[in-house]
Amino acid sequence: MSRQLEGRVALVTGASSGIGEATALALASHGAKVAIAARREDRLQMLARRIESLRSEALVIAADITVEGDARSMVERTLARWDRLDILVNNAGVMLLEPVDTAPAENWRRMLNVNLMGLMVATQAALPAMRKQRDGHIVNISSTAGKVANPTAAVYAATKFGVGGFSESLRKEVFKDNIRVTVIEPGAVATELRDHMTHAETKQTIEAWVNSMRQLQPEDVAASIVYAVTQPPHVNVNEILLRPTDQER
Repeated sequence: MSRQLEGRVALVTGASSGIGEATALALASHGAKVAIAARREDRLQMLARRIESLRSEALVIAADITVEGDARSMVERTLARWDRLDILVNNAGVMLLEPVDTAPAENWRRMLNVNLMGLMVATQAALPAMRKQRDGHIVNISSTAGKVANPTAAVYAATKFGVGGFSESLRKEVFKDNIRVTVIEPGAVATELRDHMTHAETKQTIEAWVNSMRQLQPEDVAASIVYAVTQPPHVNVNEILLRPTDQER
């Protein structure tokens, strides 16, 4: 494996499973030192051992992205450990699909806080160090729901459309500091994301839909992230939209 990211430092949120876990491993396999953040510290400890087996360094950070202090301290602890931050992967997310007229507002609030506010706060915290370095890459994980809104996904789509809007505005603010911004928009991925859904009918419908196709694997999405962050400094891959071959919408 080419170690194109040797000497680089990455911070990955939502790293305890799925896309975050796969991304942390992929970045480590290319030589990056990786700070891994999530709420489930036991899962992070296991991941850290796998990263170390790849001849890389890991920093375990137990954190809740919805707590502003945690979102900022993730960045601070990464900088304290390695004195730089080159890649921030804002991956933490939650998907609670259900009809608008029956959805509890608390579910909306949770998606907004995880998918959008946590991402924005972590990004803000990372910018001073990246500006000082005159180098950095922010990767924000969105979704095909950030391109196409469908029934029962109104608020989830609102958060993901928000990620796209925030990312493009941010890119225009920071490109002169040599900071790159990439949005990754996966379709159906075989992860735990659907496990948190509480609306039984919607969950059943979504499960039937994703089981009708060959889903993306977390490693497929991680590979797209590695592609973006290993481009030459003059190349900013702004957006990657990827779907399973079998996914129509």
